[in-house]
Amino acid sequence: MKTVLTFNQMKVDSTIFNSYEIKFDILKNTDSIYLDAFDMKFMNVALNQESVTFKNEGKKLIIYNKFKNSRTYTLNFLFFASPKKAMYFIDWAGSSTSSGQVWTQGQGKYTSHWLPSIDDMNDKIEFDISCVAPKGYQVISNGKMVSKRETPTSNLWEFDMEKPMSSYLVALVIGKYDKKTEYSKSGIPLEMYYYPEDSLKFEPTYRYSKQMFDFLEEEIGVSYPWQNYKQVPVKDFLYAGMENTSTTIFADSFVIDSIAFVDKNYVNVNAHELAHQWFGDLVTETSGTHHWLQEGFATYYALLAERDVFGDDYYYWRLYEYAQELLDQDKAGGSTSLLDPKSSSTTFYKKGAWVLHVLREKVGDEAFKKGVKNYLEKYQFKNVETDDFINEVEKASGEDLREFVKVWLVSEKLLYEEMEGALYLSSIFLKQYIQIDCSLDILNCEKDLSNGISDKAKIKIINQNISLIKKTHFNNSLKVRQAIAQNLSEIPLELKREYEALLNDKSYITIETALFNLWQNFPQEREKYLDKTKDIQGFSNKNVRILWLTLALLTEDYQPENKNTYFEELTDYTSPEYGFEIRQNAFQYLNEIKACNDVCNENLKQATKHHNWRFSKFAKSLLE
Repeated sequence: MKTVLTFNQMKVDSTIFNSYEIKFDILKNTDSIYLDAFDMKFMNVALNQESVTFKNEGKKLIIYNKFKNSRTYTLNFLFFASPKKAMYFIDWAGSSTSSGQVWTQGQGKYTSHWLPSIDDMNDKIEFDISCVAPKGYQVISNGKMVSKRETPTSNLWEFDMEKPMSSYLVALVIGKYDKKTEYSKSGIPLEMYYYPEDSLKFEPTYRYSKQMFDFLEEEIGVSYPWQNYKQVPVKDFLYAGMENTSTTIFADSFVIDSIAFVDKNYVNVNAHELAHQWFGDLVTETSGTHHWLQEGFATYYALLAERDVFGDDYYYWRLYEYAQELLDQDKAGGSTSLLDPKSSSTTFYKKGAWVLHVLREKVGDEAFKKGVKNYLEKYQFKNVETDDFINEVEKASGEDLREFVKVWLVSEKLLYEEMEGALYLSSIFLKQYIQIDCSLDILNCEKDLSNGISDKAKIKIINQNISLIKKTHFNNSLKVRQAIAQNLSEIPLELKREYEALLNDKSYITIETALFNLWQNFPQEREKYLDKTKDIQGFSNKNVRILWLTLALLTEDYQPENKNTYFEELTDYTSPEYGFEIRQNAFQYLNEIKACNDVCNENLKQATKHHNWRFSKFAKSLLE
């Protein structure tokens, strides 16, 4: 399928003059075919270069003809679309001087809102996208860019895909980007995009990308199946990331500096979406019943990639966290079968990953890896069910897995004791962590804060009994100090100096927490704390800066000549110019200090119509 998309430079939120060509084979005689096409207009519809009878039903384009078995046909037409979802126009003016974006999200939204296609994921098509965009913009889409034709006002970008994929994986991004390209050990180009103003954030954002790519190719045992691999950050994305074939789109809130990396980074999302290139894109579920074959596998293989980066303790800790999340869900009555299409994300992702961990322990590394390799090679570019995978592992291992499937996949019961027991035996680090109970042994807990136990264990002690904290306990790692900052909200005078030093830590969470608590505890020194932190922005959501502005406004006699400037800056952060994470922070603080003026309220009303449903829900609840 080939299509050329032209983006209007005059109107916002519309596309115009899109040409479309699709070649297809008929498998059996029929009198009609269709494409899913939501709320589009069509012109010049032709079959094998001749006019053809068609019907536009609003959600489908139906082509009528006496189609013959084993014949190849070519369908051409022009289409016009103004999508309300699946394609999003962010600050889009379509001129070379603007910094707007256009990006797509097909999964759960349907690509047929912007591109005639087949929504059923069991139909795989080779998509070749071409796009006319204003000069000065980058265009990124699936596959390899094969040409770029320039005119005085616009450029035509042409992309080629060599293999078929489900339509929900079609992607298009238009925006102002620079990029850097590295190459995997196997020679695959790894194209990493970033905003021109974020060049200093490139390394911490994409840290470990090549290492994880090389690891997954070797671990999975099947070569990366696409021509290249691209990663693109976008503003106000709907999710953390999306594994479009060869083109991962991710939220630009993961574009970070080295300080932010400690608390929030792209590594897990990066690995997860990369793993999907095999599990979800190369082999795709037939239906929601088998959704774990995508999300469970991507979660598990991402964790393996992170294990290669961060070590065994990290791997077992994350499995422990997944088990706790599943246990909480179970206690709330939410446990379901892994094969229930209505299961939660927690089940598909976390239980799915656990099933693969347990299965690998059961059949052994060699049989597990052989089974996965055979499964991917046998069903590449096809759709799969759970039995397809299990059968390959049974062949590779020689084991009968019917009981395993019944207990771990079909049953709704959470085998938490087995999960915790497996961790207890596999990890000394976790065994030590699980055994800690300060209600039974407070003296040893106090000693442990100063000895060589793990940071996770020390944090558990702090969470259980903050009264144990002494001056010497501040001589710990960044994460342990962060736990002290978060738990010690009432600061004893004898710990004041040590607590103040937390403002120097290379952690935006620690700085934010320490600033607020110090401001609360020592009113007479508020000016000192504000002066010290006045130039810190924090994460991409400006967590430290927005807190600072709020505290500066509330601090009596602090720079009265700048109060109006600070208030205008805080209010400005509620505007659509900024990402929704920044806006949400600003709205929250302005609401708390009862200072949401007319401008703020207008921005809040606008936010109720935002395409990100979490943000619009937040805005509606704040208005109520």
